[in-house]
Amino acid sequence: MNYYIGLYSPNKAKRDIDDIMQSMGFADIAVRMEEKDKASRFFRKLFCVVKVLFVLQKGDLLLIQYPFKKYYSILCSIARLKGSKTITLIHDLGTFRRRKLTAEQEVKRLSHTDYIIVHNERMKKWLEEHGCKVPMGCLEIFDYLSVAEPSTERNDKKDFQQIVYAGGIHRRKNAFIYQTNAAIAPCRLDLYGPGELEEKEYSQWQHVTYHGLVDSDEFIRIVKADWGLVWDGDSVDGCSGIWGSYLRINNPHKTSFYLRAGLPVIVWEDSAMAPFITSNKLGIAVRSLNELPEKLRVITSDEYTQYKDAAMAMKENLNNGFYFKKAYEQAAQKLNLL
Repeated sequence: MNYYIGLYSPNKAKRDIDDIMQSMGFADIAVRMEEKDKASRFFRKLFCVVKVLFVLQKGDLLLIQYPFKKYYSILCSIARLKGSKTITLIHDLGTFRRRKLTAEQEVKRLSHTDYIIVHNERMKKWLEEHGCKVPMGCLEIFDYLSVAEPSTERNDKKDFQQIVYAGGIHRRKNAFIYQTNAAIAPCRLDLYGPGELEEKEYSQWQHVTYHGLVDSDEFIRIVKADWGLVWDGDSVDGCSGIWGSYLRINNPHKTSFYLRAGLPVIVWEDSAMAPFITSNKLGIAVRSLNELPEKLRVITSDEYTQYKDAAMAMKENLNNGFYFKKAYEQAAQKLNLL
C-alpha cells in the first residue's frame, strides 16, 4: 500500500502533490483535527507519527514531502523498522531557503530515506558533492493543477514584448523590480502580487504597470501577456543575492504557473530551469534583462507561435500530474515496488 501524510499547507505545490497522489490511489495517513495554533499543529504531526507506527506494514511505501519540519528522520526510521520504503520529494532545501541547516546537516537528514526525488540534475549533483549517497531521480518541473483554463484566442500581433511577473513583491527577495523600468524599455511589464510597492514609486514608471494581487485561477483566465518572467534577486544583470542564486539549483513553482497559463517563459541563463525550458522550446534564456528589448524585437511570428504552442501543450501535462507520476514510477522501479 502507498501512503502520504496530507497535512494542509499554504504551499500550492505541496497541495497539488497531495491531490495527485490521492488520484493515484495513495492513502492519506494524516490525523484529522482542527489546527488552532502552533500547539495543535505540533500535536497533529505527533499523532501522525504515532499512526504511521501502527499503519505501515512490510512492503508499504510512505512518500514524504520535504521539508517535513518535525519528525522527518523519525518517520523514515519507523518505515525502515516496519520493512517499508520511503520516497522523499524535495520542495526546498533548508541550506538555501531558510539557511538554518548546513549542507552536512541537510545531507545527514536526507540520508534516512530510501530514495529522493530532486528538482533537477544540478540539485542532484549538489547533494552528491556534499556526500549524499541515497538514490535520486529528477522531477524536471513541478506540476500545476488548476480548474481555470487560459484563453485559446490568438492575437494577430506584430511584436511580442508584453511580459508579466507574478509573485510577492519585496525588496529583500526581488529588488530587481525597481531597476526594470529602464532595463526593459520599450518592452512592457505587468506586475501582479502582494507587496510593498507604493503608488508614488510605480506611478512614475512608463514601462511597468502594477496590478496588485489577483487570484491565481483568475490570473490564468485573464492574463494577456506574451511571456512570463522567472527572475529573482537584487539585479537585472543576472539573478544575484540569496534568492537569485537559489535559482541555480531549484525549480521555481512560478515557472509551472506561467506555463499552466499558456505563457512561454523568460528564464535566467544560469538557472537550473534554463536547459529544460530551451530544449523544450518553452521560452528563452537571457543573462541580463537588459538583453530583452533586442531579444524580443527579433522574434518572428512563426517563432513565437512555436513557443506558444509548446506552452499550451505543456499546460495539459502539468494539469495531469505528468511529471510527478513519471518521477514516482522511476522511484518505484528503483525500489522494486512495481
